[in-house]
Amino acid sequence: MELTAEPCSPVRVEHAEGPFWYGDRFGWVDIMAGRLWLAGFDGTTLTAPRSHDVGRPLGAAVPDAAGGWVLAAGTAFLRLDEDGTVTPLTEDLADPSPLRMNDGKCDPAGRFWAGTMAYDESRPIASLYVFDGRPGTVLNGVTISNGLGWSPDHRLMYYIDTPTGRVDVFDYDADSGAVSGRRPFVAVEGGHPDGMTVDDEGFLWVALWGGGAVHRYDPSGRLAGVVRLPVTNVSSCCFGGADGTTLFVTTSQQGLSAEQREAEPDAGRIFRVSPGVGGPPATPFG
Repeated sequence: MELTAEPCSPVRVEHAEGPFWYGDRFGWVDIMAGRLWLAGFDGTTLTAPRSHDVGRPLGAAVPDAAGGWVLAAGTAFLRLDEDGTVTPLTEDLADPSPLRMNDGKCDPAGRFWAGTMAYDESRPIASLYVFDGRPGTVLNGVTISNGLGWSPDHRLMYYIDTPTGRVDVFDYDADSGAVSGRRPFVAVEGGHPDGMTVDDEGFLWVALWGGGAVHRYDPSGRLAGVVRLPVTNVSSCCFGGADGTTLFVTTSQQGLSAEQREAEPDAGRIFRVSPGVGGPPATPFG
């Protein structure tokens, strides 16, 4: 399977990441701008986009079952209400000078998993955290904590630390949230593995930073499909839309030269494609 995604967003941001679909809204973050973006979707185009400024780098946002959103921002977890009020839920979990939160999402039980990365992207001084009302550290020695996903049977958790060049897999216990038995799942070629999602068939969709594509891998790790995009930096993806069969893909202008930015007028926009398979909406916090 080889497909081509098309831009669907009137908004072009610097570094789109962390896409999610919940209810009838699509959301994404512009990390260094510290903005959460929300929009409707008419089946072709994102509609009526608006944003909230949270006042610090925003790695990820997840819908809260009680309303609003829970954020992984700076090096802490926060709450954002619909009226724009931001409330800290934790203290800083690490020194925010060299580190910031990066990718994150909720597991099938509603726990919020999110990890950090160093601003210089070169040192294994970051961590992966889980927040269920109280923060816990899952992994240390991470360089760029990135994509997360869970198998449809809730027995496996997939995880990306980008500089490893691979997707790893853990055994996962949904009741306790415990993970164990970390092992390589697939070595990614053609770009740097970034964000990802898992479809209803248990296949992984992995965004390729620097690779202009999303790869689809079957549950054995075999490459089963490719989605091409006319931009270099592809950052993440998720399923959504009214029936859950639209794959939304986030992209970025970050790291592009002035010439590249001109040559890639849609870098930083959201793209869409209909791959003939669906995936679940975001699991809300709580």
